[in-house]
Amino acid sequence: MYSSASNSYGQQTSNPNVSNPSPTGPQDEDLIKWFQAVDQDKSGKISSSELRQALVVGNGAHFSIEACELLVKMFSSENSKTIDLQGFKQLFHYVNQWKTSFHMFDKDSSGAIDEKELGQALFQMGYRLSNKSIESLFNKFASKPGQITFDGFILACVQLHKLTNAFRRHDTKLTGTITIGYEDFLQAVVEST
Repeated sequence: MYSSASNSYGQQTSNPNVSNPSPTGPQDEDLIKWFQAVDQDKSGKISSSELRQALVVGNGAHFSIEACELLVKMFSSENSKTIDLQGFKQLFHYVNQWKTSFHMFDKDSSGAIDEKELGQALFQMGYRLSNKSIESLFNKFASKPGQITFDGFILACVQLHKLTNAFRRHDTKLTGTITIGYEDFLQAVVEST
């Protein structure tokens, strides 16, 4: 049996895999220029390595390649290894939502949060996790001892969101507890990671 903490799955910002209106207005023009600047081969699509050139953690360092690969996979309309302009606009929208949440807890503007701040951020998103679960997430996604940077925060939030969705598919009665066969469990974890 596997249980979610306190039967609270979280209220993370809307699912990035659901199509939402993209930014409009002057920001749209800037996003198009930004997209074209990183589209080095002028294919109309950008790869994770091209995306990495566009995304900065906050301290001048670029996002990890792992974070960029995950983001491209999430926002690819064809489930490919590239995203088009529409996917880039959606990605930009969600990265800004995560950034707002991250900065609320990065009180010293260092570009990193500690384990306690990660717990507070997840709590604000609606996740009621034990200290042990927060510690595990923190240790998995920390870039340096005692610190999780913005790209690590995104990875942690996306991983938690995907695992929560996998859990929900098996928790048909919404009790916060499931009984699951090994292969179903394995498939849920593999699809979520």
